[in-house]
Amino acid sequence: MTSPKIDTSKPHPARMYDYFLGGKDNYEVDQEAAEQFIKAAPEVRAAVRANRSFMQRAVRHVVEEGGVRQILDIGTGLPTEPNVHQIARAVAPETRIAYVDNDPIVSAHSRSLLDDDDENTSVVLADLRDPRAVLDHPDVRKVIDLDRPVALMLVAILHFVTEAEDPDALLETLLDALPTGSYLILSHATVDLFEEGGRTDAVKIYNSATASMNPRRHARVLEFFRDWTLLEPGLVLVPDWRPTEPVDPGLPPIGFYGGVARKDG
Repeated sequence: MTSPKIDTSKPHPARMYDYFLGGKDNYEVDQEAAEQFIKAAPEVRAAVRANRSFMQRAVRHVVEEGGVRQILDIGTGLPTEPNVHQIARAVAPETRIAYVDNDPIVSAHSRSLLDDDDENTSVVLADLRDPRAVLDHPDVRKVIDLDRPVALMLVAILHFVTEAEDPDALLETLLDALPTGSYLILSHATVDLFEEGGRTDAVKIYNSATASMNPRRHARVLEFFRDWTLLEPGLVLVPDWRPTEPVDPGLPPIGFYGGVARKDG
């Protein structure tokens, strides 16, 4: 089988995110776009670190407190330790994980981290914009049993879906496929913290990338949870979601909302 071609002609959000985090799995085109973004939004590095910390706390919660033993991580991004499987398995070693991303370099790097005999983890090249293909992918179904509770992760990914691409329909397909007792971990970029027109220049940088950025207001992000039960403290800025230590008052504005919700019967 021919390996999917890695497109280095345009910046990719996953590789830009890796650059923001200080990673090395990115190309010059990603670095140039990321540096432009940093100039327009100098808080971005603190924001992506805060978003990643939220992800770690949320994963730990759904495994430890929620009892979930299956995780479907869509838009996983390039590996950065601790990775989702490491966080989950520190609590419950039997946890099964499917990583899904649409960038071939993400798949390649993710696979390189796994042991050859790891039958509880899949790495899948697929796109959130085709949720049925994600759910039906044989490598997803190999580790995810949709008759048992699943933690669906959509961390810093949905803001790369335009309104024209109908994020509500994508979520309906994904969430309706999951049984009672499942969880949704979601974070999303916002410009609510900035003055009208603030960060417009930063957002425009993604127009030249493989996916545009579409920050949304709190009320709109809240709609993505549909009728699932939001856990306390609800949909909040990511540093404020169940912090394990006092939030640093010196943090710059963190333009990410995050929340965790449960599907009740």
